[in-house]
Amino acid sequence: VQLVESGGGLVQPGGSLRLSCAASGFTFSNYFMSWYRQAPGKERESVASITNTGGSTYYADSVKGRFTISRDNAKNTVYLQMNSLKFEDTAVYYCNARSPSGLANYWGQGTQVTVST
Repeated sequence: VQLVESGGGLVQPGGSLRLSCAASGFTFSNYFMSWYRQAPGKERESVASITNTGGSTYYADSVKGRFTISRDNAKNTVYLQMNSLKFEDTAVYYCNARSPSGLANYWGQGTQVTVST
């Protein structure tokens, strides 16, 4: 099983980034996918989630209206479009896959997002 995030980097406040997470080794289209983040000295927090079909999405209050999660089951990839980035969005962003039963739970290695002038 692999989850490989990409797309992180350094961006100015107000800018945009698009994160990608390429999955392999499991039946991607069956899994609930999420993005989490962890800032220095803070606990990991959920940012956005999407159901296996993409029919429903969920967002943390702090990112609603700015971030959009989506998935392409044909490409085994989940995305996080981040707009209007703020200093407080700086964190390592992790991709997570959870099976319908909840018994399988996979994590990527993370990608750094830094919002700075």
